[in-house]
Amino acid sequence: MGWIRFMALAAWLAVPLPGWGQPSPAVPADGAGETIVVGGDHYHPPYEFLDEDGEPAGYNVELTRAIAEVMGIEVRIELKPWSEVRRGLEQGEIDILQGMSYSEARSERFDFAPPHAIVHQSIFARRGDPVVEVEELRGKEVIVQRGDIMHDYLVENDIDAVAIPVDTHADALRALAAGQHDYALVANLPALYLSRELGLTNLVPVARPFALRYGYAVRQGDANLLAKFSEGLAILKNTGRHQAIYDKWLGPLESREGIPWQKIGQVGAALSALLLLILGAIVIWNRMLKREVAARTAELRQHQQQLIQADKMASLGVLVSGVAHEINNPSSLLLLNLPVLRDAYADAEPILEAHYRAHGDFPFGGLPYSRMREEIPGMIDDMHEGARRIKRIVGDLKDFARQGGDEQAESFDLNAVVATAVRLVDNSIRQATSRFETQYASDLPALSGNAQRIEQVVINLVLNACQALEQPAQGIRLTTRHDRAQGRVELEVCDQGRGIAPDAMHRLTDPFFTTRRECGGTGLGLSVSAGIVSEHQGSLTFDSHPGQGTRVTLSLPAATPTAAPSVSAGRQQEPDTP
Repeated sequence: MGWIRFMALAAWLAVPLPGWGQPSPAVPADGAGETIVVGGDHYHPPYEFLDEDGEPAGYNVELTRAIAEVMGIEVRIELKPWSEVRRGLEQGEIDILQGMSYSEARSERFDFAPPHAIVHQSIFARRGDPVVEVEELRGKEVIVQRGDIMHDYLVENDIDAVAIPVDTHADALRALAAGQHDYALVANLPALYLSRELGLTNLVPVARPFALRYGYAVRQGDANLLAKFSEGLAILKNTGRHQAIYDKWLGPLESREGIPWQKIGQVGAALSALLLLILGAIVIWNRMLKREVAARTAELRQHQQQLIQADKMASLGVLVSGVAHEINNPSSLLLLNLPVLRDAYADAEPILEAHYRAHGDFPFGGLPYSRMREEIPGMIDDMHEGARRIKRIVGDLKDFARQGGDEQAESFDLNAVVATAVRLVDNSIRQATSRFETQYASDLPALSGNAQRIEQVVINLVLNACQALEQPAQGIRLTTRHDRAQGRVELEVCDQGRGIAPDAMHRLTDPFFTTRRECGGTGLGLSVSAGIVSEHQGSLTFDSHPGQGTRVTLSLPAATPTAAPSVSAGRQQEPDTP
């Protein structure tokens, strides 16, 4: 079951390559303008609760609002006693619950989104009481939250314990701390949180028998609403925003040892005061020496910046090399084994189908087989594409960190380099546009440098042009020419895509800057390209207006007359339309 959950989570990681264009406008969700009523428990911290002002707060609440933001939907969050909101979902008064633990019994009445957390259920006892497991609760008085998953479990299974239902986890813990009943069967993190908040120091968890998937739930059949929240959750996971929300609310509680924030604050204040004193002394010392070093300040400052940059790039190269080695090993293992798993499932599928036809639907990895048989091939393919993307990103990082100037210069023809790059990205071109043209000049002189690295620049420019298009009818044109007056050879890449916003133009070649962060862009493609072009004494210029496309011009100096001409120099090629 853990393997299936791993694949379900990993399926959300497949994302497109980075581009330079602005993000496409959001598509309105079905039922745009309607307010979706989202229900939750009014006192289940840190997942969901009403704060001091009576406003919804907590991990679930912030996650729901983030999903509403990225999906462009309106939500109204209602937090009430758990038994009421669960009944409200069943009766159609509430559209979706933002936090419900999954069980097979519940799946017969509700549909569940992929989980956004794993909730551990614990048996709490008074300090000094014996450790017990679930089977040892027979005949014991066990406090549970009314309508909670553990209440359902005690009722639906032959545990033979006396269930004592209460409205909230806090009520369960207070009663247990006061000496009432024997044990409390509650969620671990909320119980730890409430124990600290309420000062219930005589309670301890004595067992953690269950780890349950926890996520959004709707009435059976409401697939459209569930799909919106599943898609929004996938976007948040892909962009890292889900992890940030999780760490904010749940991270501190997952460590058994509390963090001594007060002591850290005191130490920080003392260090800050010490630093202020040191900075003050440095300022006074600098003023005293200012006249003596005035003549050399500019020279030393420039030299210092060069040393810092050289050291930074050297450190980055070492770091990236090590990280690349560590990442490439497991990603290579994934790339090797995932096709084997795909073939293994394909071999097992006839057996599973025969069992399905003979005996009907059956559980498969915690979900119905009729659903999983459609999902598993896509999961494996998406994981395989994700592993391949990891290798590409590592390659970009290595190129960004690499110092230029070590390669031996060679004579090459820009037409031949462009033609090779076009062949390498032919599939991406065909998927993006039905109008692709190339115009190769016949009088190009040879260039001097590293043909493979210039080819990498051309590939980045063409892929960015493809990703800027909004429909296949929009075109891309590549043109080479010789500027004899300037002694330069140029490549012009024009697309009819969405264009670039004016405030982003000056940052296009900055490392890690991208307008497609939500689609998985890393912002390294143009930065790496600009570095390669600079090493070849060339330039990249951009001309773009939103909605009117983009023109990028790559300009490189022609080789000196003594350089040997390229074998394919001056080759004329007809326009291609992949």
